Parts: sequence; structure tokens; C-alpha cells
Amino acid sequence: MSIVTSTTIERTGSAPVPPQTAGATRVPRARRRHSGQFWIYTALTVLATLGLLPYLFVFSTSLKSTQQFATDYWLPSWPLHLENYAKAWGQIQPYMVTSLLVAAAAIVGIIALSLLAGFVLARFDFPGRAFFFTLVIALMMVPGIASLIPLFVMMRDMGLLNTIWVLIIPHIAAGSVLGTILMKTFIEGIPQEIFDAARIDGAGPARLFRSIMLPLSLPVIGTVSLITIIGVWNDFFWPLLTVTQNELKTVSVGLIFFQGQSGTDFGPMFAGYLLASLPLLLLFTFLSKYFLAGVQGGLPGSH
Repeated sequence: MSIVTSTTIERTGSAPVPPQTAGATRVPRARRRHSGQFWIYTALTVLATLGLLPYLFVFSTSLKSTQQFATDYWLPSWPLHLENYAKAWGQIQPYMVTSLLVAAAAIVGIIALSLLAGFVLARFDFPGRAFFFTLVIALMMVPGIASLIPLFVMMRDMGLLNTIWVLIIPHIAAGSVLGTILMKTFIEGIPQEIFDAARIDGAGPARLFRSIMLPLSLPVIGTVSLITIIGVWNDFFWPLLTVTQNELKTVSVGLIFFQGQSGTDFGPMFAGYLLASLPLLLLFTFLSKYFLAGVQGGLPGSH
């Protein structure tokens, strides 16, 4: 026994730790780790609660009458007035339909243009490729307010004011810039061996685009789609400037019009705000995985 102990001391340079001492060392470390996790979870819970407080206030107010809002400003009150949502939905439904149509058309146009441009810039070698991509990046440096007046004059001369196209075309033109950059970066992350193997099997550019690049690009397509919907939903100044017909107003402008109609009827007004935010909340909830994968440049199933 003494021979084994002396040999162990010579190899390790220190005496072996008794089992009781080792267990006593592990317990404080485990306690410190659990204590650190507890404070992290507590801090995250506090931040999440603070972030949700405005939404809880909107939800609580949307169920109140004007008298309840005046007497119980912060706290919920009974009875609950669910009819506020029916009234709000009847007012903002046309605006939400318009926003959905604009977003759907803009998504189709942006994805079609940016996918083709990103695929060509990422997988084809031709003179001036780096120069053209630099021009695309340079467009990101141009502030939107700088092109507002020229764009308005162009839409006016084309006779597109007070039409659905005056809302769709600018979103496609602006969204294709960021979409091309994201698509090119994502496609460059796809292994070249996949394309080489398809070429050996006789696949041409169209087959490569349709059968390989398009299925693998679903995460970045989801990213571009979500960014486009958020841009359309939050766009306020351009629809206000170019559209005067009530049936063509988007949800951001329509909510201001609804607010003017509601006056001091805060229940339906806040119910309209909540209903208008639900599409974005649901889309981000179900597409957040693909959104993060597209931003990080990951492939489907790699996260």
C-alpha cells in the first residue's frame, strides 16, 4: 500500500485527495454554478417582464370602457368589454388586407430578384462581378429620405399615385438591395462540391438553381420575407404621402385614421393596436428559427 501511495505521489506531484475532501470541493462549485444560473434567470425574467409591460398595458386597456379607463388607469377592471375587438376589427380589417397584399407582392418580387442576383454573383465568374456587388453594397449607404422626392416624382409621372403599385414597387426596389446581399452571402456558404457533383450529372444553371440552390436557401428566404413584412407593416410616411383613398391605406396609416375616429374611446383604439401587431408577433414566433439561421448563414438542419 505504501509503495502504491509513494508511486502516486511521485507521478502526480501531490498526495491523493481523500474522497471526503473531493466531495466537499465539488459541492461548493456546484452551489456557485447553480447560484450563478439563478441570478442569470432572474435578470432575464426581469428584462422580459419590463419588455412585456407595454403589451400588458395595451391588452388591459383594450378590454376597458372609457369610464373604466378613467378610473382604473393601470389595473384591469371588470366587466371585460370584448366588443371592443369586434369594433376595432371592423375598422382596421381593410387596412390589414391592403398591407398583406402589399407584403405578399413585395416578398415575391424581392425573393425573385435577389435570389437570381445572389445566385449569379455567388456562383458565376464574369468580368466586373466584384464591381457590381460593390455597387449593390453602396446602395445601402444611400438614406431613404434622399430618394423620397425623386421617387415621388417618378411615381407621379408614371401615373401610379393612389394605386396599389405605388406601395409595392418601392418596397421591391429597396428590399432587393439587402436581399441580394443576404442571398449572395448565404449561397457562398453552400459547399461547392454539391454544385460540382450536380454539374457532373449533367445539370445546367437552371437545374442547379431550381433543384439545389432554391431548397437550400429556405432559411434566408424566410429571413428576407420576415424583414419585408416588418418593413411593409411599419411603413408610414410613404403610404401617407402617395395614397389618399381610404381603401388603399396600409395598417400604419389606417391606425392613425382610426385613432382620429375613435377620439377618447380608448378601448377599441388599443384593441386595434393589438390586432394590428398580432400578424408580426405570430410570424416571428413561427419563423424565428429560419430567421436566425438565415442571418447566421446556416443551412437547413444545421442549427
